Amino acid sequence: QVQLVESGGGLVQPGDSLRLSCVVSGRIFSVASMAWYRQVIGKERELVARVSAGGSTTYADSVKGRFTISRDSAGDTLFLQMNNLKPEDTAVYYCWQKTYGSEIYWGQGTQVTVSS
Repeated sequence: QVQLVESGGGLVQPGDSLRLSCVVSGRIFSVASMAWYRQVIGKERELVARVSAGGSTTYADSVKGRFTISRDSAGDTLFLQMNNLKPEDTAVYYCWQKTYGSEIYWGQGTQVTVSS
C-alpha cells in the first residue's frame, strides 16, 4: 500500500520560510510526476508546484520566485521550500503523486498558517 506523509507545516509570520516534506512509502514502480497542492476551506484545491520524473518543474504564478519544489535522488521524498511567505499562502498543503499507470495518490495534508 502506498502512503504519502507530509510534515513541516506550522504557524509563521509574513516573510518567514518553511520547508515541507513528503515521505513516500510502499511499492511504487513508476512515478511520472509529483506535486504539491493546497486548499483553503471553501475553495478548490489548487496546484502549487509540480516536478516530473525528468526533473522539469511547474509553478503557480502566485508562488514563482518564492517556492522551490525538489525530490531526493531516490525519489522517496518530495520537498517544498517556501520563502517570503504571505498570509495568502495560508492553506492545507497536500502531496500528490501520479504513476505512469495513471494511479494517483494523496497525502493527508499539513497546515501552513502565515499570520502576524
